[in-house]
Amino acid sequence: MEYGLLIDNKDVAASGGTFERINPVSGAVATTAGAARAEDVDKAVQSAAAAFKAWSKTGPSERRKILNKAADILDEWTPRFIELGIAETGGSGPWHGFNMMFAAKILREAAAITTQIKGEVIPSDKPGSLAMGYRQPIGVLVGMAPWNAAQILGVRCFAMPIACGNTIVMKASEKCPGTHRLLGDAMREAGLPDGVLNIVTHNAKDGPEVVNALIDHPLTRRINFTGSSRVGRIIAERAAKHLKPCLLELGGKSPLVVLDDADIDGAVNAAKFGAFMNQGQICMSTEKLIVDRKVADEFIAALVAKTAELKTGSPLEQVHIAACVDRDTVDHVAELIEDARAKGAKIVAGGDIPAEGAIMAPTIVDHVTPEMRIYGEESFGPVTAVIRARDTDHAVEIANDTEYGLTAGVFGQDLRRAMEVAQRIESGICHINGPTVFDEPQMPFGGVKHSGYGRFGGEAGIAEFTELRWISIEDPAQHYPI
Repeated sequence: MEYGLLIDNKDVAASGGTFERINPVSGAVATTAGAARAEDVDKAVQSAAAAFKAWSKTGPSERRKILNKAADILDEWTPRFIELGIAETGGSGPWHGFNMMFAAKILREAAAITTQIKGEVIPSDKPGSLAMGYRQPIGVLVGMAPWNAAQILGVRCFAMPIACGNTIVMKASEKCPGTHRLLGDAMREAGLPDGVLNIVTHNAKDGPEVVNALIDHPLTRRINFTGSSRVGRIIAERAAKHLKPCLLELGGKSPLVVLDDADIDGAVNAAKFGAFMNQGQICMSTEKLIVDRKVADEFIAALVAKTAELKTGSPLEQVHIAACVDRDTVDHVAELIEDARAKGAKIVAGGDIPAEGAIMAPTIVDHVTPEMRIYGEESFGPVTAVIRARDTDHAVEIANDTEYGLTAGVFGQDLRRAMEVAQRIESGICHINGPTVFDEPQMPFGGVKHSGYGRFGGEAGIAEFTELRWISIEDPAQHYPI
């Protein structure tokens, strides 16, 4: 399938020609997409700026109607998105189906938010003055979405900005250009006016040029980015030169803390899901299993047994573990495993690296210590590290011994103690007796430390995508001291 850029709701040829996204399993061409350059970015931004004048004045009922219709279209188009998602990123059919369900929920939550964008009347000391905290749309925003949850994170980068009355230019991932471009088709089909959402695709080598053009453009006002901490830092530094605020949802090394009184079966199920869903390629994936040593042997034996039940294979089959997005991911995971093995860790499940291809079995590395790369580096693949803690304080220390701070989990039946542990963990999100991988559209989603700043979701998202102003109505005949 071939896709152009989406500008003014029209398919537009890119000035850089086209590029191909290769299927990570078959090696065939999955998508041919437009290779945007800086001049295409300017066209997209100018279009969004022109559209802002009318869209920012559009009433909440009309915005709500379009967003709800778009959600219905995503439901209807789910089979198309599953087929394309598998071809571009290698995830399983159920994973892409879940993405579609959740992406539609994000649109419906954004639709509901359109009538919840509220200000306030603030008491003033000035007689006869009416002072208001007034929220209004910002202008042209930039959204940059990754490939790993292509439909969910693609919709998330534009749904709330549009609901708040902004227009947006979305930079698609070069690893799923067709999937992200198809989201634009769904919004166009729902009746979104020309220019409110423009989508630019690009090849890998032109990525820096496209990103820089979006950030530097004088008409773009704010940036939201979901991706690696390395790239997020580059974006934040460049945006800072223009004093443009960013919402950054970046990498993670999410810990699941298993206390000595944990429900072992529940903790094992949460660990298996959190570590290996979508081949561990989720920002919230459970990368560190921090287990009190009093229950470690029991927990690990049960987890190994459960992991052995997972079926690995082609995403075109009924499997639990499908393909990673590319061979580079497998090679990176292999390096982490080998480094840990060489430094004394034990591979208790998986560990066999395929000679070629992007499909590998889920792997558990036990007896991980701080000098091993897997202890601190984000793996973003089908592997998890087990670290044995002496006691509860040591478990918290290990959980916080990371540059990241996105999600976390704590399992323990003494809820007072589990809550105290959750409060001590340095993360934007923490679930007690639940997996590290969990989200809902209405929740404030984001991290701390090198996992970024700002929050997607619900009312927290309103603050990110509106401008809060002080507007007052005063007595024109008021007295002045001079």
